[in-house]
Amino acid sequence: MQIAIVTGEVVSTIKHCEFNGYKMLLVKNQKHDGSLDKLEYISIDTVDAGIGDRVIISKEGGGARILLENDNIPIQALIVGVVDDFDLVESQ
Repeated sequence: MQIAIVTGEVVSTIKHCEFNGYKMLLVKNQKHDGSLDKLEYISIDTVDAGIGDRVIISKEGGGARILLENDNIPIQALIVGVVDDFDLVESQ
């Protein structure tokens, strides 16, 4: 699981048939210091997230296929939650 920020939407008229009906969003992973990774990637949205939302990403294709109940979908990243807030506690 990773925390990420939604940075954009992906619109595709031609795509793998298993993606029909799913909203695809661009996300960037958020580091512990609050900064964002440079790399963006596409994630399937299951929680109605929007641009600017902080989200929880499952980056395991097998888990995503189980959650979507679809063994044929070629997926790696899935948005599984919207984060309202979080606190970091420094270890002693």
